[in-house]
Amino acid sequence: MLLRQIVETSAAVAATPSRSQKVELLAACIAGMDRDEVAIGAGFLAGEPRQRRLGIGWAALRELPPPAADATLTLVAVDAALERIAGISGTGSQAERTGAVHELFAAATDPEQEFLRRLIVSDLRQGALQSAVTDAVARAASVPPSEARRALMLLGDAGELARIAVFDGIAGLRAVRLEVGRPVQPMLAGTAPDLATALAKIDPAALEWKLDGARIQVHRSGDQVSVFTRSLDVVTDRVPEVVEAVRALDADPVVLDGEVIALQPDGRPHPFQVTGSRFGSRSSVDTLRRETPLTPFLFDILHADGEDLLDQPARQRGLRLAAIAPESMRVPRIVVDSAEQAAAFQAGTLARGHEGVLVKSLDAPYAAGRRGAGWIKVKPVHTLDLVILAAEWGHGRRRGKLSNLWLGTREGVMLGKTFKGLTDEMLAWQTERLLELATERDGHVVHVRPELVAEIAFDGVQASPRYPGGVALRFARVLRHRPDKPASEADTLESVLRVQSGVM
Repeated sequence: MLLRQIVETSAAVAATPSRSQKVELLAACIAGMDRDEVAIGAGFLAGEPRQRRLGIGWAALRELPPPAADATLTLVAVDAALERIAGISGTGSQAERTGAVHELFAAATDPEQEFLRRLIVSDLRQGALQSAVTDAVARAASVPPSEARRALMLLGDAGELARIAVFDGIAGLRAVRLEVGRPVQPMLAGTAPDLATALAKIDPAALEWKLDGARIQVHRSGDQVSVFTRSLDVVTDRVPEVVEAVRALDADPVVLDGEVIALQPDGRPHPFQVTGSRFGSRSSVDTLRRETPLTPFLFDILHADGEDLLDQPARQRGLRLAAIAPESMRVPRIVVDSAEQAAAFQAGTLARGHEGVLVKSLDAPYAAGRRGAGWIKVKPVHTLDLVILAAEWGHGRRRGKLSNLWLGTREGVMLGKTFKGLTDEMLAWQTERLLELATERDGHVVHVRPELVAEIAFDGVQASPRYPGGVALRFARVLRHRPDKPASEADTLESVLRVQSGVM
């Protein structure tokens, strides 16, 4: 199959707002792939090249050779080129990698270059990625979607899922098991505005600290320990503290779920960017470990001593975890007997500097890869009234609408961007209003007079050299527009810095 067919399918998927139509288009494309193409092509459609990390950022893709006139690139050829790029390392690797990238892009047409650029930097923006591709695989292979989803959570790889489903069918999918050393998709938490709402949905329940750390999944078989991120990337060499701690446990083989976090001497957490910086560092790990040690906290167990535990209720998994991991390695938790007890635990968690609590069902299995009802996070919500400085044209179902908002303070200091929280009605209204305020257009960005105010919710403020004020909002989302409020009454940079320092 030619890459052109993937590019055309992706464009068609982006152009339709209908999820069922997206799935149909994806399924038709997947059904036309050969055995040696399906894992590659399905991965591309899901925005996941088989090589995952290629060491290429936007900067390396700014200056590219002229596009080819004719579409000749095949999926197999592109995969081979990416494999070569991923394997380049050592002295002179940057120049060699740049040469290999230019060689690949010189063989690509203009639409193919744009697709490859976004694929490589994980920015496909077609309005349908892994979940839609999973349903499309099920349709192309004529298997139940539930079987495909369960296999995907254990494989963690949309391309491999497609290969098994299309050529081995339902029997192949049912043969997929948790394999120590191969990461599974992590279970995710839903959200609730307050503790009472969460407890009304979950009973019986346990409460745990909600740490503002980095998610890890740890696999041990003998002395071999592998540590994976939330996105299933290998980070074993970056976290020797975790490797040593898990090797010391009386469980082999074992698969554990948890977080690592950088703590201050008094036990309070450092700001997230401190943990994130240490967790993301690949060099000078021994030095960084001495300067900024990471503490592992475990909160779930997926496999122990040859037994898969995914389908066991959380109460049983908790007992199994407690039997092998010391209290100092486990996230603090209580089983809730009353709303008053839950509120006291939440207050104590926040007083220690953590970002909130998780309410977890004691009866729920481990719903890998899903944001299920079994876990609900409750965090204090901060809000600010901010000025919209610019907006970007949307993609997929938001095509033709101004979507991604540039947020600023009363003084015009930019704090970040967001497209989250916007309903179709809000999108339509803000597009009309912002076009009335437009001052200039720069590609896909429309700059506007700083007059429209929006109420923005966010989880916190972090240091950021990217913006002039030195800070950025974490997980910002739009609650509502405030056309009734003049920009002169929007929040100031001083207000933002007070949130960052914890002084409200």
